[in-house]
Amino acid sequence: MVTSGLQNVFTISQGIALERNRDEWMLRVRRMGSCPCKQPGRPIARFRSNPSGSGLCGRSAALRRLWIAGLSTAHRALQPIPQSPLRDPWEIVNTFYDRYKSDELMSVSPSHPAADLQDRLAALSIERLRGMRRGVEKESLRATPSGMLALTPHPAALGSPLTHPHITTDFSESQVELVTGAHQQVQAVLDELTALHQFTYRSLRDLGDEMLWVSSMPCGLPTDETIPIGRYGSSNVGRAKSVYRMGLGHRYGRRMQTISGIHYNWSLPGVSSEQYFGLIRNFRRHAFLLLYLFGASPALCSTFVAGRPHELLPLGDSSMFMPYGTSLRMGRLGYQSDAQSTLAVSYNSLDGYGASLQDALTRAYPAYEAVGIRNPGGDYNQLATSLLQIENEFYGTIRPKRVIFSGERPLHALRERGVEYVEVRLLDLNPFLPVGINAQTMRFIDIFLLHCLLADSPNDTPDEIAALARNQHHTAARGREPGLRLERGGQEVTLVEWGAELMAAFGPIAAALDAAHGSSDYSAALAAAQAGLDDASALPSAQVLAAMAAEHENSFVRFVRQQSLQTREALLELPFSDTQQAEFEAQSAQSVQDQRAIEAADTLPFEQYREQYVSPRRLGIPQTGTV
Repeated sequence: MVTSGLQNVFTISQGIALERNRDEWMLRVRRMGSCPCKQPGRPIARFRSNPSGSGLCGRSAALRRLWIAGLSTAHRALQPIPQSPLRDPWEIVNTFYDRYKSDELMSVSPSHPAADLQDRLAALSIERLRGMRRGVEKESLRATPSGMLALTPHPAALGSPLTHPHITTDFSESQVELVTGAHQQVQAVLDELTALHQFTYRSLRDLGDEMLWVSSMPCGLPTDETIPIGRYGSSNVGRAKSVYRMGLGHRYGRRMQTISGIHYNWSLPGVSSEQYFGLIRNFRRHAFLLLYLFGASPALCSTFVAGRPHELLPLGDSSMFMPYGTSLRMGRLGYQSDAQSTLAVSYNSLDGYGASLQDALTRAYPAYEAVGIRNPGGDYNQLATSLLQIENEFYGTIRPKRVIFSGERPLHALRERGVEYVEVRLLDLNPFLPVGINAQTMRFIDIFLLHCLLADSPNDTPDEIAALARNQHHTAARGREPGLRLERGGQEVTLVEWGAELMAAFGPIAAALDAAHGSSDYSAALAAAQAGLDDASALPSAQVLAAMAAEHENSFVRFVRQQSLQTREALLELPFSDTQQAEFEAQSAQSVQDQRAIEAADTLPFEQYREQYVSPRRLGIPQTGTV
């Protein structure tokens, strides 16, 4: 009776919220664009399918998208910014329902002291397992046939990178980012990602001979200041995105930002913020296994480290490498920051995580104060002089995420409505796969994340956080080294031994997912991963070095250039209907119109807009009893 009553209250509240905000909400959907974060935003409108695949439109779509957009990586438009933050009744409804769900599910909470992993797994219904959703964001540099960075603008045929729902740019104007929707079926993600590549390659072919670089480590690079940052038009939100990237260039150098990767967005129905943070803590503990299994960047072009200190060894006449490396992208040469090393972010609770980010977003950093907001000529250098300009500047292997409203800061959204999904950020592009990832890898990550959710997850400590950072660096640089030892609970354990323990725990989870989907695909994914743990020569990182030596005279650029050309030809030869082409062209055209509408609607001077957005008042206040 209590459950029935709560559901009725929720249904009524939905109706009230939608009716009172119908016009405002639909206006927001039409006008949503991007925030100036490193991963550009996409409108909620791309989540236009319900779980059964049938289309939705009008008010039903606006309502439905609130619930199915859980894996959106969108960071909604900063335009327009209201004079005072709007308290949307949806926030009240969502908060109420999230807490209701959390209370209902506490009996199977991963932190429940009376339950073990098997009990928690058994308590998951088939419906919840089938309700698992995932989506992919894939970054790739545009390169010339000679293996150098393309310096041309983002192709007009791909639409506006500010507002296109699936095709945008990351840091650089030369760095394409392809974004799928959120899907319950792994194959649906792969199919959509493949179609996005097909349209992109066709657009590049029509313009010339550029290709997508299939490695995470960049192609041949020009001087740092010559690498073009992303451009998003004349609107306030578009300018803010470019200024943010200008700030990244000043802080870390533009070369580091040309590294590309794959982000895997994942959610499971009925998971609370507390449970997601438990997942995140376990993910950080066990992330070494993903780096070992799927790292594919053991070598790079020497132009990437020109003038920089490093520990790499020379290979051939123009390459550098680590003999046992797995993912240089995730090592000391990748997304690392001396400034951010002062942050000791804890993932023990949403409140603690939020407090850490708020400090970094509001604390002035002397080196960045010296750079200044503007240069003497009046051009903008960065959005802010704080340790972090915005939330997404904080580097991490995994992030808690929440779909945000127009003009809302991501931290505010998390504090108000809790975690909605997680974003896994440590995956390299696999140069041997047409779209950089395959269904088998996705299924293994599903197993891995479900284990992280269900296993006991004690709170982290400063000592453990420091040890995990060392484990990450050791695995990235020396993961395939025989007998490599990592730190665990103050003791040392070999990487292979720890990995074997995890693989054994994954078995029942793979079986449960197979049962839910009526297949053996998850067990097959687990078996393939086990083979990599047993034989390091079968790993992508080892295969890259072997191919470089056997066929390309140990040249990184020659190897990746050949793989890139083969990938382009393979994807261009796949069937692609006139209907598909027309649909993508229509999306591109619509995105250009959407950008123009945002530009026409601007009313604030940019400086006032910037000041409002970076104001600490927009970060929200921690909610007492946040779960």
